Amino acid sequence: MSRTPQDAAGRRWTGLAFIALAVAMIISSATITNVAIPEIIGDLGVSATGAQWIQESYTLVFAALLLTFGRLADRLGRRRLLLVGVAVFGGMSLLAAAATSGPMLVGARVLQGIGGAMIFPTTLSLLNSNFRGRERATAFAVWGATIGGVAALGPLIGGWLTTDLSWRWAFGLNIPIAVAVVAGVLAFVPESRETGTERGVDAAGAVLSTLGFALLVFGLVEGQTYGWWEPTEPFVVGGREWPLPLSPVPVAFIGAALALTAFALVERARSRSGRVVLLDLSLFAIPSFRNGNIAALIVSLGEFGVLFALPLWMQFVLGYSALETGVALLPLALGSFVASGFAARLATARGPAFVVRTGLALEVAGIAGLGLVVAADVHWAPPVPFLFLYGMGIGLATAQLTGVVLADVPVERSGQGSGTQSTVRQVGSALGIAILGTILFTGLGADLDRRLDGVPGMEGAAGERVVTAVQRSAGAAIAGLSGTPEVAEAAKESFTTGARYAMFGAAGVLAAGFLATLSLGSGRPAERDDPEAGGRPPAPATPATGA
Repeated sequence: MSRTPQDAAGRRWTGLAFIALAVAMIISSATITNVAIPEIIGDLGVSATGAQWIQESYTLVFAALLLTFGRLADRLGRRRLLLVGVAVFGGMSLLAAAATSGPMLVGARVLQGIGGAMIFPTTLSLLNSNFRGRERATAFAVWGATIGGVAALGPLIGGWLTTDLSWRWAFGLNIPIAVAVVAGVLAFVPESRETGTERGVDAAGAVLSTLGFALLVFGLVEGQTYGWWEPTEPFVVGGREWPLPLSPVPVAFIGAALALTAFALVERARSRSGRVVLLDLSLFAIPSFRNGNIAALIVSLGEFGVLFALPLWMQFVLGYSALETGVALLPLALGSFVASGFAARLATARGPAFVVRTGLALEVAGIAGLGLVVAADVHWAPPVPFLFLYGMGIGLATAQLTGVVLADVPVERSGQGSGTQSTVRQVGSALGIAILGTILFTGLGADLDRRLDGVPGMEGAAGERVVTAVQRSAGAAIAGLSGTPEVAEAAKESFTTGARYAMFGAAGVLAAGFLATLSLGSGRPAERDDPEAGGRPPAPATPATGA
């Protein structure tokens, strides 16, 4: 029996719900794990370095492989790679939930990162290939609201699971979600892939891009820990300590520059000779793709740096528990969901770029307002309206910026396009954590050093030890200062000062992102890609091979 257009539309939107659920699974896993880390340390007896690797191993692998898997999705089938990624992610979540040691958990997180890298760019390319015209704006709004909302809800869910059940549920929760996603995608999402007849594999491009982005993200994320130039902490891998008097971070940056330069040269040479490439550099000749990626890098820098700083300030200065921190961030999630309700209609009426700019303006207002009201003894109420504004901004800007970046990318290259923009966002978020984290901890250190000057017993080396302990513990050491109330209060005030600097810094970065979007025009797809705008529809993707 043939399906009516209404039936096909219903299947597309039902399929979108399961695609959004897949995105929610990998985003929530990252945010929930951040809240669960203290319990994991106590239960498994891992060191501070081990705890960092539990968090960062996932980020490194995830960011490094986005481009490679985005391209493979085009070649092998987007739905197929999404299903494989969900299966890998779900299976490794089970392994993580059953982990009996730190190394076992780190290994599971590495494999989770592989599954996540298969999922994230593939969800975007499926939206790009399955939706057209006004429907595409709505689909991207749902996708972006899912990211913004789940990122904000993650700490609440993680706090509840960790407090009332066990940290193992932070990973175990993914298993039923993965089963539901597989069933839903098989039933409602059609397969699509590029229609060209090119053969071959760009192995050199895959290796160079993976190495380059892994080293770049490592340097950005770990600079604060291991030192931007001189080593400040021992760097140990596999029982071997870093032997050089130079921090591994600048070495990683040099390696990343060499690998990514070589990657660009290899891609250009392969393209000129007509061979398959991992990334078609001609995509950057598309103004919306090129300028949109620049804007996405800047915006991600501002957004994710703040989401790193806020929970630390709430827990270590205000004394909130993990669950209370999640509740305090609920206005952010609520704002994101509210914005998603009208983002698509606004994009249809005024263009996606207008929605992005409106969202960024709200983000700047929200985060600057937070910078004005934060205090070591602030009541829970003053930050609420600014968190809500900030959440609305994320709900408007995140999804529609993605739509703008991919608007004019041919469907057959949507995996490359989505993999590129996903990688840019990950690099931007790592940059945000590095830059705004440095502002936070540098401001904290300078202010605390000033406040301790003249406090009895805190002269000279004693004061330096307190400053170092608070900085290196990201504020956790403040709880251990309760025996010296004057010092503890000084540490809270200084952490608040550092957080305020970071928030104003993020507002400045997001304002720069707003200026970067002025080059995007309306952000509407070209007419050839927008049948509802009166243009010629694009060539169809490969017909479904499954449901």
